[in-house]
Amino acid sequence: MLFNARTRRSRVLIAVATAAVVAVAVAVTLALTVTTYEHTSPRAARNKASGSVTGDVDCRRAKCVALSFDGGPSATTPRLLDILKQQHLHATFFVQGRGHISKYPGILRRIAEEGEEIGNHTWTHPRLTDLDEAGARAELTRTQNAIERITGTRPVLMRPPEGRTDRTVAKVCRELGLAQVLWSVTAKDYETTDSALITKRVLEQTHRDGIILLHDLHKGTVPAVPGILKALKQRGYTVVTVSQLLAPAKPQPGMVYRP
Repeated sequence: MLFNARTRRSRVLIAVATAAVVAVAVAVTLALTVTTYEHTSPRAARNKASGSVTGDVDCRRAKCVALSFDGGPSATTPRLLDILKQQHLHATFFVQGRGHISKYPGILRRIAEEGEEIGNHTWTHPRLTDLDEAGARAELTRTQNAIERITGTRPVLMRPPEGRTDRTVAKVCRELGLAQVLWSVTAKDYETTDSALITKRVLEQTHRDGIILLHDLHKGTVPAVPGILKALKQRGYTVVTVSQLLAPAKPQPGMVYRP
């Protein structure tokens, strides 16, 4: 009986020790996952900055929300540009290389000419965290070069596909002069063609200093934009680009901005 009791105690101690080791390992993994790159919110970055804001909108005073579109340019982008022009508003376009910049260089040129903000969304839309450093650099550099060749301007913003980033991606972005921009509002417009549902999802999630993510290439999205803009205006929001949301702070290369 004494032997069995000691055996049971030993097993309990081993189990407890194993659980403790696992807990520590999980904690370390989470810590590495969460804190391996610098991040801040648009509001925090803005509050730390000094100086004046150029332009008509100062988001330190106005109730701002940034509007952004991923995955273009596409055949539906001109209609979106028409809507923004009619409303005298600007958005941030995180453009993609293969099948988009390469297929619609004229639309990308129009995006730039009409004063929209352009960001980098990689060439082939991979999870950058699945690539090695050279692969991530190649995805972003090729897109940077294509945008500059067509528009004459090199982006200072990027959006990692699926929002996935880590310290390697952050390192590459620092080297390329790119700040990373995540979001707080997603309509999951890649799942539906229902413009009313897209509008509902956006309005339910929108808050001051947020960043809205939409995809202008999906069928239901551009038709939803007029209603979204109208409702945001009625609620007192000023729609801005990502850089306007940050101002007077300047986007810092490698930094992750998430509302």
